[in-house]
Amino acid sequence: MPIRVMVADDHPVVRQGLKFLLAREGFSVVAEAADGRDALRQAELARPEVAVLDLAMPHLNGLDAAREIMKISPGTRTIILTQHTEEPYILEALRAGVHGYLLKSQAMPEVIQAIRDVHRGKLYLSPAISDVVVGAYREQGGPSRDPLTPREREVLQLVAEGRTTKQVAEMLGITVKTAESHRSRLMLKLGIHEIAGLVRYAVRRGLIQA
Repeated sequence: MPIRVMVADDHPVVRQGLKFLLAREGFSVVAEAADGRDALRQAELARPEVAVLDLAMPHLNGLDAAREIMKISPGTRTIILTQHTEEPYILEALRAGVHGYLLKSQAMPEVIQAIRDVHRGKLYLSPAISDVVVGAYREQGGPSRDPLTPREREVLQLVAEGRTTKQVAEMLGITVKTAESHRSRLMLKLGIHEIAGLVRYAVRRGLIQA
């Protein structure tokens, strides 16, 4: 049986290119999504065996999407596909429990190998970032804990994307008062009290692109 794969990327050209190449290699692309929230819906419906997720997607970034997908579809293994080689992005992905971290600059055979490896239960890291991971673990003893809750990260991303508190509440299905409370708590935790600072923090954490 072909491995059932979902592809999530907000760039249509990238998404369509991956679908074509994966189908040519014998994979079954059972779902696709253009943003993180759509990826959750598609994963719940299609139950793919492997989900290939762009890191920087609108509405919900790839890491938080991966966290939620692993809850709603425990049989789905997740791969982050990104251009970021910086240590914070990589360590945050590992802390999130993703099964693979793959660079967009790599050739298609590596994408194929990554999907096959994680499907077999292995952890796949692009060779170009392996040294970064080993060095970081030696220095820090593992990835640092994110101070924010999953809901606070969702609110942070939407605020950093320019959404109003009312829009955040509508998108997350919560009251405006609750959205304001989440925003106040995350600002207090981070010691950041202006939107520009939240945007910079979100960029550093890989929640949005600069």
